[in-house]
Amino acid sequence: MQHTSLSPDRKVVVIVGDDPDGLLIDASSGKTLHSIKGHRDYSFASAWSPDGRTFATGNQDKTCRIWDTRNLSKAVHVLRGNLGAIRSICFTSDGQFMSMAEPADFVHIYDVKSDYNRRQELDFFGEISGMSFSPDTGMLFVGVWDRVYGSLLQFGRLYNYSYLDSLF
Repeated sequence: MQHTSLSPDRKVVVIVGDDPDGLLIDASSGKTLHSIKGHRDYSFASAWSPDGRTFATGNQDKTCRIWDTRNLSKAVHVLRGNLGAIRSICFTSDGQFMSMAEPADFVHIYDVKSDYNRRQELDFFGEISGMSFSPDTGMLFVGVWDRVYGSLLQFGRLYNYSYLDSLF
């Protein structure tokens, strides 16, 4: 099984799947541009940052790796999950935050602008079927699969407005 993500400029595709190595492919010609090496198991997810230079891959080895297209010799960040594979990844439309989900119980949200140093972890009980940020970046939606209590969780972004922020 493979997962693909198309870059914001629609020129490059990231392909991950049943091989630890991912591929960057030219979207128009189909030619391989680069092999991505660093994960140790099957990959399940990938996502491009809106900046068009960085992308993330999620793997069975419980890591999400952040890559910079300007130097693909190694990941620029390795973010670790708690219990399981990283199955879902998404960036906010402004590129300020990235979220990654494990198969169950944990969603991790990273502040990209802090170089992934600031983070928040959502810990709840349930199988995660997917997640997505709202287009205005104000909400994170998490799908929880359960035969009895399946649900869609909605998390709102907390803004820290100061007096000057409200003037503009």
